[in-house]
Amino acid sequence: MFSHTSQPCQFERDCAVVMIPSGDELTMPAGTVGYITQSLGGSFTVFVDGNLFRVAGIDADAIGKEPVLPPSLPDDASDDDVEKLVWSQMKTVYDPEIPVNIVDLGLVYTCELNRNTEGNREVFVSMTLTAPGCGMGDIIVEDVRSKIQIIPTIHKVDVELTFEPLWNYQMMSDAAKLETGML
Repeated sequence: MFSHTSQPCQFERDCAVVMIPSGDELTMPAGTVGYITQSLGGSFTVFVDGNLFRVAGIDADAIGKEPVLPPSLPDDASDDDVEKLVWSQMKTVYDPEIPVNIVDLGLVYTCELNRNTEGNREVFVSMTLTAPGCGMGDIIVEDVRSKIQIIPTIHKVDVELTFEPLWNYQMMSDAAKLETGML
């Protein structure tokens, strides 16, 4: 379970965590000792007593790390600038069990940036999961929604989960296949 990159940690305060892969939300009490096994995309996967837990980037201080700051845009940002940031934000979302972001995994089917009748920016994302029964599905979808929602000037985010077509490893980018040993 541990790689040479696992790092010991201790929770310095009570902290909301999500159990992997069930998606159950729990509170990890201050003083709990574990190992950080993954720190990708601004969240952390921590191994504690035989279980994996996800710690959100905003709670990184609970395990002795710097909290992850929200993205920013210049005041005169164009729709293209915003769309690039949307894709960049989605690349910070990781399946907690696979060290590859959801974009390179091929989980994002479509991403559309539009303006509503009032001129406000809205984003629609259609995505899938590596497996329909993934217990982390709701957590990953919420991670996508919340990471896009914090982009300045984004008024609304709608993330649709679909299993048509079903995901398969051929949807992965070559970089993701190389990272996971499938190329």
